[in-house]
Amino acid sequence: MAHAIVIGGGIGGLTAAAALHAHGWTVALHERAATLEPVGSGLAIGPNALRALDTIGAGDPVRALHAFHGEGGVRRADGRWLSRTSIQTAADRYGDPLVVTLRAALVDLLADRLPAGALHLDSTAALASPGDATTPATVTTTAGEQTADLVVAADGIHSPTRTALFPGRSPIRYTGLTAWRAVTRAPAGGLTPAEAWGRGLVFGINPLAGDRAYLYATAPAPEGASAPGGDERAELIRLFGGWYDPVPALLETVEPAAVLRNDVYHMPRPLPAFHRGRAALLGDAAHPMTPNLGQGACQAIEDAVVLAHHATAATRTGTGTGTGTGDLPRALADYTAARRRRTTQVMRRSHHLARLTALTGAVPVAARDTAVRLAGLLGPTALVRQGDMIFRWRPPTEPA
Repeated sequence: MAHAIVIGGGIGGLTAAAALHAHGWTVALHERAATLEPVGSGLAIGPNALRALDTIGAGDPVRALHAFHGEGGVRRADGRWLSRTSIQTAADRYGDPLVVTLRAALVDLLADRLPAGALHLDSTAALASPGDATTPATVTTTAGEQTADLVVAADGIHSPTRTALFPGRSPIRYTGLTAWRAVTRAPAGGLTPAEAWGRGLVFGINPLAGDRAYLYATAPAPEGASAPGGDERAELIRLFGGWYDPVPALLETVEPAAVLRNDVYHMPRPLPAFHRGRAALLGDAAHPMTPNLGQGACQAIEDAVVLAHHATAATRTGTGTGTGTGDLPRALADYTAARRRRTTQVMRRSHHLARLTALTGAVPVAARDTAVRLAGLLGPTALVRQGDMIFRWRPPTEPA
């Protein structure tokens, strides 16, 4: 039976481990933290990712978390709509809704799909050798050196595995923006999902199940900066306290300790490949992207099921190396071919949107807002159609 080691217990790593297990692999997932997702935030799961999750039986449980069926769209800082659409319009076009849920809820669903003993928390793992067609990969873990037919590196935006496979100057760059996320209680009257654009500032609101709300924001800031005294809620109130109702009131309900702050990075040029030997990168390790399209986790989920699909093909057509996975490097080349172009497109579109929302000059901002408003006048599906390239994706089907 083929064996895989997964480095990193985020959404991508968990999906990869679950997908490989579903294909008959033995898996060991190493996460350096003592718990999975110890702090709360939300995330959006698009129709593309829901179809990917269907391949491991997790799609319907995620769909059940869908909490809003009204209208949403893009606003100005004063609350006036620039563009709006029905949530149902998007669901009808793509066959599925955009589900916004707690990140921890998806983590739990994915972790439940791992076999007993597969998850190793508080465990570091580093790639020692990627291996080749005749030699397994080697990983150094907290428990010692281990070999694997496949190593999946889902070790984040500052991926040590990426550096090991592609040494040299880091391919990621700071965008000049930082992002905040928080989950709080929703007001009794409910909330309308919206993303509001100001001059260089963005504030998003998404209702969640259980009378909660997911808030996010971006603003220009020096890399590595933090709020005075570490009070990130106070910084959000300073930046957005004069925005449309209910933004100020929502911020007042946020627990200061519940605010997460992270700098936003992007990759100007894609990696030459997402693999080397028997080691493969996925998610932020392969193609870090800004959060503007809400596709970071979704693309990692896509990566995971496509990787499992192609890697499993190697176990069926192995060249008799003793592991039955002699064709794995070639299968990983197929994975790169399947994912590199698509993720580069999504990565660049997301960065373009980040640059639009980061505009600060009065004239450029007015031109941007006018363009969005005019596009909205083309009909209720005008905004939705912009997602066709992303949301119409479908996972590969068996056999490989």
